[in-house]
Amino acid sequence: MRVGFAGLGRMGAHMARNLARAGHDVTLWNRSRDKADALAAEIGCAVAATPRELAETTHAVMTMLADDAASTAVHDGPDGLFAAPGGRRVIEMGTMSPGHIAALAASAPDGVRVVDAPVSGATQAAADAQLMIMAGCSEAEAMEFHPLFDAVGRKTIYLERPGAGSVMKLAVNSLIHGLNQTLAEALTLAEASGIAPELAFDAIEASAACAPMLSYRRPLYLDEQAHAVTFTVALARKDMEVTARLADTLGVAMPQGRVTLAKLRAAERRGYESRDMAAMVNFMREEKR
Repeated sequence: MRVGFAGLGRMGAHMARNLARAGHDVTLWNRSRDKADALAAEIGCAVAATPRELAETTHAVMTMLADDAASTAVHDGPDGLFAAPGGRRVIEMGTMSPGHIAALAASAPDGVRVVDAPVSGATQAAADAQLMIMAGCSEAEAMEFHPLFDAVGRKTIYLERPGAGSVMKLAVNSLIHGLNQTLAEALTLAEASGIAPELAFDAIEASAACAPMLSYRRPLYLDEQAHAVTFTVALARKDMEVTARLADTLGVAMPQGRVTLAKLRAAERRGYESRDMAAMVNFMREEKR
């Protein structure tokens, strides 16, 4: 399939590679052109000068963008995805608010369908094509782009209606960020008593409390600054802010989520915004009652 890919950050670059490896005819676009040129040279594909050109030369466009504002900039305007004539699918795979997905769907030109299909999984899962995809449509509706999902993910959950993928991604991420925070507290508590971090982590991994995320992120939790950043504190804070607004809209109490958000905001104020979210362990070591 002729597919465009917009957004070549930590996750997007891996996803584009896997689309090319699966045999799809890939065209890239990125706000920083040099990233697109470098990846295109590596995997042997084309680069579009604008999002509009990306849409004009492909049958479907997948985006992996940071937030609603970045997505709006890519879709709107004379050089945006929506300025291209003709019908196509635009598959939103980043973490967006449900309201933004609804606005995109409402403003899409005739013949253009917006599908929210955010992913769960870290950069290694993206590299290994092992992402879990949460699609805001039925399986039948997604039939034409099953090969795209199969190229980047290990499993797709079809949530039957537009926007449901976005909601589910926020729900999953709120759990992930909550685990991140409570792990930081648990390790800090154990260390304060004199237990070595490695031994504390051994016990946590062997307990009923362990989730897969904790195991594959163990090196980061034990020495965050010795490893490449996979997901920043700033992005985690953004996720939790969007989740809190959704909870307010739906009338849902999320007390744990709001504590997690408050700690992420506090960490940002202390200069942690660009560090991996595993740095919350170090942040909590600095916190005093």
